[in-house]
Amino acid sequence: MENLDQLLIPAARKGEIEVLQELIRRNVNINVRDEKGYTPLIIACYNNQLEAARLLLSAGADINGADSGGNTALMGASFKGYTEIVKLLIANKANLNLQHGNGGTALMFASMFGRNDVLSLLLASGADTKLLDIRGQSATDLATIQGNAEGLKLLNPITSHLSQGG
Repeated sequence: MENLDQLLIPAARKGEIEVLQELIRRNVNINVRDEKGYTPLIIACYNNQLEAARLLLSAGADINGADSGGNTALMGASFKGYTEIVKLLIANKANLNLQHGNGGTALMFASMFGRNDVLSLLLASGADTKLLDIRGQSATDLATIQGNAEGLKLLNPITSHLSQGG
């Protein structure tokens, strides 16, 4: 018999809502992982499938589940710059400050890749600007290295306020 769990990830990637609904009705493992550790939620978010992500979350998907490299759905959506997905994940209480294998965070991805709408959302939601990756770099450092001037403007009021406040 075919393993229905394995159908979840391709359906999430393509945003096939009817297929996902049927699989959920059949009690598949909503947090199944593929060979890279990707969950259906990570795949849906990385592929900008908002309705699929919403459905998976409502069915109990682990919002902070990470792939083999430690990347979460929020990190993937922040890297890609998918503002609506990031809003959905924040609204569903995703951990903003999880760090992947190299210490990177969603905030770092947003600052490094110039996803300034996402950067703004993460900052407004309380993402920690002081976290460092394994090279000792912060989101501000990464924005500087990448020449993300707008991102630096978003990050600087917060970092200068924090350094003054102590």
